[in-house]
Amino acid sequence: MKKPRTVDLTRRESQIMAIVHRRHRATVEEIRAELPDAPGASSVRKLLDIMIDRGLLAREYDGPRFTYFPATKPEDARRSALRQLVRTFFDGSPGSAVAALLESSTPLSSTDYRHLSQLLKRAREQGEDR
Repeated sequence: MKKPRTVDLTRRESQIMAIVHRRHRATVEEIRAELPDAPGASSVRKLLDIMIDRGLLAREYDGPRFTYFPATKPEDARRSALRQLVRTFFDGSPGSAVAALLESSTPLSSTDYRHLSQLLKRAREQGEDR
């Protein structure tokens, strides 16, 4: 199995990635409108070019401007972000992360409970096979 690539983002790159992932696609002006203390359009364009070179974003020409979008599939980005979160805040323990989430959230629906139970059962069975 290929080891996942870890990408370190600057604060501004993290902000841009959050905006682009939330919106799915965004122009320079849409990104600037959501950035705190937004730099000028040319500075944002330069950052976006760097992020394209790093393989974080892609772009398409859409009429008079470019539209930027994540270069990775949403599920890959979610997994990567979650791995980083678990590594950073929960000492690499998925169980601690799940416990913290369950302790701080609203009660689970019956559907969510059944889904999580199935995932936990599958994880236990896979762990016993090793």
